[in-house]
Amino acid sequence: MNHPDYKLNLRSPGTPRGVSSVVGPNAVGASPGDKKSKNKSMRGKKKSIFETYMSKEDVSEGLKRGTLIQGVLRINPKKFHEAFIPSPDGDRDIFIDGVVARNRALNGDLVVVKLLPEDQWKPRITLSLPGVLGLQAVKPESNDKETEATYEADIPEECCGHHPLQQSPKGWSGPDVIIEAQFDDSDSEDRHGNTSGLVDGVKKLSISTPDKGKEDSSTPVMKDENIPIPQDTKALSEKSLQKSAKVVYILEKKHSRAATGILKLLADKNSDLFKKYALFSPSDHRVPRIYVPLKDCPQDFMTRPKDYANTLFICRIIDWKEDCNFALGQLAKSLGQAGEIEPETEGILTEYGVDFSDFSSEVLECLPQSLPWTIPPDEVGKRRDLRKDCIFTIDPSTARDLDDALSCRRLTDGTFEVGVHIADVSYFVPEGSSLDKVAAERATSVYLVQKVVPMLPRLLCEELCSLNPMTDKLTFSVIWKLTPEGKILEEWFGRTIIRSCTKLSYDHAQSMIENPTEKIPEEELPPISPEHSIEEVHQAVLNLHSIAKQLRCQRFVDGALRLDQLKLAFTLDHETGLPQGCHIYEYRDSNKLVEEFMLMANMAVAHKIFRTFPVQALLRRHPPPQTKMLSDLVEFCDQMGLPMDVSSAGALNKSLTKTFGDDKYSLARKEVLTNMYSRPMQMALYFCSGTLQDQEQFRHYALNVPLYTHFTSPIRRFADVIVHRLLAAALGYSEQPDVEPDTLQKQADHCNDRRMASKRVQELSIGLFFAVLVKESGPLESEAMVMGVLNQAFDVLVLRFGVQKRIYCNALALRSYSFQKVGKKPELTLLWEPDDLEEEPTQQVITIFSLVDVVLQAEATALKYSAILKRPGLEKASDEEEPED
Repeated sequence: MNHPDYKLNLRSPGTPRGVSSVVGPNAVGASPGDKKSKNKSMRGKKKSIFETYMSKEDVSEGLKRGTLIQGVLRINPKKFHEAFIPSPDGDRDIFIDGVVARNRALNGDLVVVKLLPEDQWKPRITLSLPGVLGLQAVKPESNDKETEATYEADIPEECCGHHPLQQSPKGWSGPDVIIEAQFDDSDSEDRHGNTSGLVDGVKKLSISTPDKGKEDSSTPVMKDENIPIPQDTKALSEKSLQKSAKVVYILEKKHSRAATGILKLLADKNSDLFKKYALFSPSDHRVPRIYVPLKDCPQDFMTRPKDYANTLFICRIIDWKEDCNFALGQLAKSLGQAGEIEPETEGILTEYGVDFSDFSSEVLECLPQSLPWTIPPDEVGKRRDLRKDCIFTIDPSTARDLDDALSCRRLTDGTFEVGVHIADVSYFVPEGSSLDKVAAERATSVYLVQKVVPMLPRLLCEELCSLNPMTDKLTFSVIWKLTPEGKILEEWFGRTIIRSCTKLSYDHAQSMIENPTEKIPEEELPPISPEHSIEEVHQAVLNLHSIAKQLRCQRFVDGALRLDQLKLAFTLDHETGLPQGCHIYEYRDSNKLVEEFMLMANMAVAHKIFRTFPVQALLRRHPPPQTKMLSDLVEFCDQMGLPMDVSSAGALNKSLTKTFGDDKYSLARKEVLTNMYSRPMQMALYFCSGTLQDQEQFRHYALNVPLYTHFTSPIRRFADVIVHRLLAAALGYSEQPDVEPDTLQKQADHCNDRRMASKRVQELSIGLFFAVLVKESGPLESEAMVMGVLNQAFDVLVLRFGVQKRIYCNALALRSYSFQKVGKKPELTLLWEPDDLEEEPTQQVITIFSLVDVVLQAEATALKYSAILKRPGLEKASDEEEPED
C-alpha cells in the first residue's frame, strides 16, 4: 500500500537540499553490532560508544606536527565496516576498521585520523587480481540492492566517452586479513568518466589455509557446499601490515546526512524506546540506522506497519551522540513505492545533496523581465559581429541547452578559419547576484536518464543562452587560422554575436561525413536559414572532420590516452516513462569532430588565462594513475600473456589499441582491459594555479598536456562561468579579478565535490533504469567475458549492456565444480547436470577472458537482478523475447 500524501508532523527540516556537498560515490556505514544494542533501554547513565572529538586547537597542532593525518573518508561499498583515507605519502591507503573507529563520520567527509599502534595494524596481502588465488566467494543471503553497488571509474571526460553502469562484486566474509586488489570500486571523472579516483584497493577476503604437504590446488566442490580450497601460500606476494587509524575529528561534513529507506518497528516491544521511536533502515546500509520519533511517522504506522513495508521515506540525520549506536533523525518526506522510478530518483537526488527545488523569485528577478529579449544596441557595438557567418551547432538530438557552435571557412590561401563559439553565460549572470550564488552552489547541471536538473533557470538554459538556430546570440569565441593539418597560424579570443544557421544532431553530421559527395535530402535535415545552403553547411562539416582527424591523430602521436567504456542509452515510453529498451551508445566521427575542437578551445583558453593571471587561473589537472595498482595490473596482464607498457599515458593507449585484432573475441577482451585500466586512474580536478608551487602538478595525464581548463560548457558547469570571467578580464573587457588564490581554490573544491556527486547520481539513474528494464522486459540474454575467477564464483562484463555481474556456482544447475590454477591462471571447471539423466554431464571450463552466455533476470527484491550462466549448448532465445534496441 502506498501512502505518499500523509501529513508528517515535522519540525524545521534538516539540511536544505544542495547546501551540503557530497564527495565520492559511496554512502555511509552502520554499526555491525547494532542489532544487539537496539533493544537496550536508554535508562540510567550510559557508557560512551564513540570517543569525544579532539579540540580544534589540538587537531591543528597535530596536523602541523604530523601526528595526525587528514583525508577524505571512503567507505567500502561492499563491506560497510571498512573505511579508508588516502595515505599522505601516496602509498597504500590507511585502513579504518569498524564503525567505532570511524567515529560517526560518513562517506566523503573530510576527517582527521590518528594512527593506531603498530600491533593493532592488520596483515595485508597484495594480489594481482581477485580470484588469482582461490578466494572464497559465498553468495550473500541479504537481498539489499546495495550489495551490488554500481561502479564508477574516474576517467576524465577528456580521455573517455560515457561509461555504463557497472555492477560491483558482492560482499565478502573472512578472517581479519586485508587483501589489496585492483578490482574494487574506482572512481573516474565524467561519464564521460569516474569519481574519487582513490580506489578502494583493500578488501577483506576469505583465504583458505593450505593443507600441509598438498601442492595441488584443485579441489572439487559439490553444489551448495562451502569447502575451503587449499592454496599455495607461495602464490601470495609480499605480506605486510596495513596502517590502521581511528577518526578523531571531522573537519568538514561533506555528506548530505540524508538517506532513503523504510520504516520499521523496534524489535523489543517492552523497551522504553519502542514507545518513542521507530527505526529508519536506509536502503544503503553504509548509512547508519536511525531512530525516528514516532510522532513524525504516519499516524497509523504503529498499528499497520506492514502497510509501509514497501514505502520509501527520506530521513535526515540531525544528531549522533557518543553514547548511542544509532543516529537520531527526522523524517523529511514520503516518496512512494520502492522500485518505482520517480520515488527512487528523488531519493537519489536527495541523498547526494542535489538541489532540485524551483528557483526562487529572488533568483528569477535577476533574469531579463521583458520578453522576448533582444540584444541591446550598445552591446552589439562592443562585439565582433559574426551573424552572417555560416555557424551551426552539433548536439544530441534531444539536447536543449546548446552551449557551443562551430564554424569553418576556407580561405583563399588554402588555410581555414575555424571558430568555436560558446554561449556567453557570464553576461546574464552578474557576479555576486542571487543568480550567481545559486549557480555557484549548484555548480553543475545533473543529467538523469529521464530529465535534467539544471544549474541555471530554464529561461537561460534553453532560451536566452542556448545557441538556438536563427536567433541572435551572445557568445565568447576562439577563432584560429589553421593549416589543413590543424597547425595553428593565428589565434583570436573575443566576445561575439552569432546567428546559428541550423541545429544539427550527431546523426545529421555523421550522415554528411559518410556521404561526402552526395547531397543530403532536405527532408532528412533540420531547417537551415535562407542565408546559407545545405551544401555550404555540408562542406563546412567535411572540412571540420578532415581537420579534426589530423588533430586527433597528432594528439595520440603526442601521447594522449583514451579509455572508452561502454555507455548505455535508453528508449523510454512516452506515456509511462518506463524504459522500453537500451543499447550501447556509439561514439562516432561526428562526436570526435566536436570533441577535438572543444579540447582545442579549452587548451587555448587555459594558456591565455594562465599567462595573464599566473596565480588566479582556474585550471584542471589530472594526476597520474595510482602506481601500485597499475603495477599490479601490469603483473596480472603479464601472467595472462598480455604485455602492457604503462610508462606513459601514450604508451598505455598504444598497448590498448595496437595489441588486439578486430574479431569479436579481441574486441571483447579490449573492453575488459579498458575497464580494468580505468581503475587506477585518478580524478581530474579543478584547482587555482596559485595554490600549487610545482607546475609539473598542473599537467593533465590523459591529455598529456601542461595546461587545461573548462571553457566550453558554461550553461551546465559553473567552473566554465568562472573561466569566462577570467578570460574577459584577460582581454580587458572587465576589471582584473579581485580574488585570493585560497578563495578561488575553495570554489574549485566545491565544483569538484558537486561534479563527483553529479556523476554518481547519473550512474545511479542509469542503474535504476536498467534494473527496471530487466524487471519489465527480462530476462535479457547477452554474451559476456570473464574478468576474474574465484573458487566458487566468477565476475563477468556483460558485453551487450556494459554491466559487471558476479555469477555464483551454487546458483547454477551443477553437479559439482572445482577450482585449480593452471600455471598462474585461475580456472573453474563446471560439471552441469544433464536434462536427461541418461546423458553425460556437460563440462565447462571458466577462465579469465572466457566468452560465455549469460541471462540477466530480476529478483523479488525491488531493483535487484542477478546474472545466471547459460548451460553450454542451449540455443539463444528468439528475437521476439528480447527488448527492442
